[in-house]
Amino acid sequence: MKRLGTLDASWLAVESEDTPMHVGNMQIFSLPEGAPDTFLRDMVISMKETGDIAPPWCYKLAWSGFLGRLLAPSWKVDKDIDLDYHVRHSALPKPGGERELGILVSRLHSNPLDFARPLWECHVIEGLENNRFALYTKMHHSMIDGISGVRLLQRVLSTDPKERDMLPPWSMRPERRRGNKADSEASIPAAFSQALEALKLQADMAPTLWRAGTRLVHSARHPEDGLTPPFKGPVSKINHRVTGQRRFATQHYQLDRIKELAHASGSSLNDIVLYLCGTALRRFLLEQDDLPDTPLTAGIPVNIRPADDQGTGTQISFMIASLATNEADPLTRLQSIKSSSRRAKEHLQKLPKSALNQYTMLLMSPYILQLMSGLGGRMRPVFNVTISNVPGPQQTLYYEGARLEAMYPLSLIAHGGALNITCLSYAGSLNFGFTGCRDTLPSMQKLAVFTGEALDDLEKLILPPKPKPKPKPKKTPASKSGKV
Repeated sequence: MKRLGTLDASWLAVESEDTPMHVGNMQIFSLPEGAPDTFLRDMVISMKETGDIAPPWCYKLAWSGFLGRLLAPSWKVDKDIDLDYHVRHSALPKPGGERELGILVSRLHSNPLDFARPLWECHVIEGLENNRFALYTKMHHSMIDGISGVRLLQRVLSTDPKERDMLPPWSMRPERRRGNKADSEASIPAAFSQALEALKLQADMAPTLWRAGTRLVHSARHPEDGLTPPFKGPVSKINHRVTGQRRFATQHYQLDRIKELAHASGSSLNDIVLYLCGTALRRFLLEQDDLPDTPLTAGIPVNIRPADDQGTGTQISFMIASLATNEADPLTRLQSIKSSSRRAKEHLQKLPKSALNQYTMLLMSPYILQLMSGLGGRMRPVFNVTISNVPGPQQTLYYEGARLEAMYPLSLIAHGGALNITCLSYAGSLNFGFTGCRDTLPSMQKLAVFTGEALDDLEKLILPPKPKPKPKPKKTPASKSGKV
């Protein structure tokens, strides 16, 4: 058996009917040229016939009941996985447009995973217009974070459109990293040894964490310091209780547009993403007459996984930044976001890497306790909305000759945070996935539209006007001549 880390175990502890803690990815493919009518059926059959299931796909909970998940969260290998259950084949009703796909994926993302089985599902969805199909894959957050999830799905893809007989994601074994202690056995000696190591680490890190906590407390009392502390954001429409039904919306931009704005305004790419989201939220809440006087805040996951680490589990920390939704002027809003995110980054960079996991738990413990105690959505949130930017592959990829056109991330929401915005870059594009509570945010799709309008408006404000193409001179008709 393999024991879960503290943060991974916390995702299991706060699981409920209204707050399933899984994340997902929707990939859209175009069928290869000349693909037979049975292409997808044959692909699904091939996926199910694989004999070897690799970690983490083969893991299931050693004790699936609530007490087992709470007191002794551990993985064990499932040696008899029913792939007919985990791999499913669906079809969209005609005309099979983006709307029909969004409705189906929203419904699939609403359903909780079966805790008596390995915590993942893969849905092959055919019937998407323009000769396309989709793959929707979901996995519990205790098994992966955004970075490891993208890597799991990316490993199986190829840059060669002619490659065939490819393995499904659950048959691709990860590259093991030397010195990875995450796979240690859950034996008593190992547990005792790791407990001693953890105590020593906590003692060593105590002064550093104390200083970090002191900075957060100081910033709460002195806002002029520029560091946005937890529990600073107001209670808004997106910070109430949620139900189990989800709604999913997407948006897609060329990465070069975002980079050009970042360069012209002296911002980072993440600053522009935060600006687009903050501006969309400001308009969304204004339309519903629910815009708070104080700015909304964003919790921004930060990857702390080493570049060569192909492992799974959650390895993230958090920054908190202002979205400046109280600022009516767009350029003032952008400047406030830049300043806040820079200060949050400086705060995080003062911590040694060895202390980041402990700092994450220090920051997130109040939120987890809110959820476990039933107070989530009934008091001031730690931050108003989660906004994440996950780097993805920049080369065009294929699976069985089918071209991957786009990837959209789906995330989790919880009481007190009815909206999650996650961006994923792929092959020169930036794909936004908006995951929200169907009942709390019934008009959530407008947010996707509003980010596009915010992008257009910011380009007009910052970028020089592009010269209009000169009209081509009119050609005079040639005179006809003939031979006598």
